[in-house]
Amino acid sequence: MALNDPLANVLASIVNYENTGKKEIEVKISSKLIKKVLDIMKSHLYIGDYTPLQTSRGEFLRINLLGNINRCGVIKPRFSVKKDNYEKFEKRFLPARGFGFLIVSTPKGLMIHEEAKEKKIGGRLIAYVY
Repeated sequence: MALNDPLANVLASIVNYENTGKKEIEVKISSKLIKKVLDIMKSHLYIGDYTPLQTSRGEFLRINLLGNINRCGVIKPRFSVKKDNYEKFEKRFLPARGFGFLIVSTPKGLMIHEEAKEKKIGGRLIAYVY
């Protein structure tokens, strides 16, 4: 596993474990960004709870899977998006309108694209989940 993009590795692992029908995954990578993305996924019921575990080698994350994810991944390059320009990226990364969401990094923190549209703020695309 290449460690160039830890978030991409975590999301790829989650999808792989979901596809094999597993209920839990231990990820050996942890960061604020990964935890925030997991919080957003948890609040929209794509994953269950996750718990950080401290070991002598650093922090692990144990994530409970619910089997609700069809696909998720990072968006590279991290496109910047204007407040009224989300439609183009919804069509590119999501299979249908109102199905799944894009995670956007805005000056007000990480949020889903619908919330950013309501607040009329742009940002950079981080990931998609559906």
